Amino acid sequence: MGGTQVIRGEKDGRGGLGNVLSGVAVAIGFVLFLGGFIWGAVVYQPYTVPTDSMMPTVNPGDRVLAQRIDGAEVRRGDVVIFNDSVWSDSPMLKRVVGIGGDTVKCCGQGGRLTVNGKELDEPYIDQPKPEGAGAFGESGTPSTGGASGGAGAPSAPDTAGALPVVASNTPFEVTVPEGKLFLLGDQRSVSIDSRAHLQEAGQGTVPRSEVSARVDALAWPRLRMVERPKTYERLPGGTSMAGPLRFQAAAVLGGALLVAIGAAYGPLVRVLGRGRRREPVGVG
Repeated sequence: MGGTQVIRGEKDGRGGLGNVLSGVAVAIGFVLFLGGFIWGAVVYQPYTVPTDSMMPTVNPGDRVLAQRIDGAEVRRGDVVIFNDSVWSDSPMLKRVVGIGGDTVKCCGQGGRLTVNGKELDEPYIDQPKPEGAGAFGESGTPSTGGASGGAGAPSAPDTAGALPVVASNTPFEVTVPEGKLFLLGDQRSVSIDSRAHLQEAGQGTVPRSEVSARVDALAWPRLRMVERPKTYERLPGGTSMAGPLRFQAAAVLGGALLVAIGAAYGPLVRVLGRGRRREPVGVG
């Protein structure tokens, strides 16, 4: 006899264990992918920042993701979305610096904000110029309109050539009522916040119940998390826990990867199978 030929690897994976595993991977991937999106839609709400009061943390037109929370969950340092008819008819975005029972004061030694007598290190603020610094232009160079030491002369820079740092040009001291929040914008020189309502009942504080969400991340035009300021960690109650956004993103990305791998398995095995050569095996 001339012999026979044995086709090696005639199973290309279809109907075999590999095909079963690829199907399981696709199924799990779809569950993770869709589950992550649904979870995110339930927990988070998108919000477009309308003003520059929270620069440089977020800019006008930025799209943020805010976790839906109850007002009781708010902690110092949180950037929250709230509604207050006294402030505005639209939702507003500010940072919580004081909660019920706190005494918030500006300014302490060195021009810093204090909470219960403890100075805050606020690297997130767009630091305002101190009073009298209006003679400085955008570049920080003084105007030439006034004589040195005379009326209208600019404040003297410190020894390093920089202007003194102040947390607010508006001095204040407020004891926050229980169940209320004291809120400030990060761009203190332009933000209309609790300081603008100091003469009203509650001294500019907002009820916790008016808070609808806490900002966890910036989604557009760049993607990044909004971190909790460490300066509030040493105060009673500390800072809030980060929301589940990272887990949701991991579920979506992991699910997409599993779907891609599972869907690619069958075609990949078939392509590799066609590349195998048939090898004759002699029969004696």
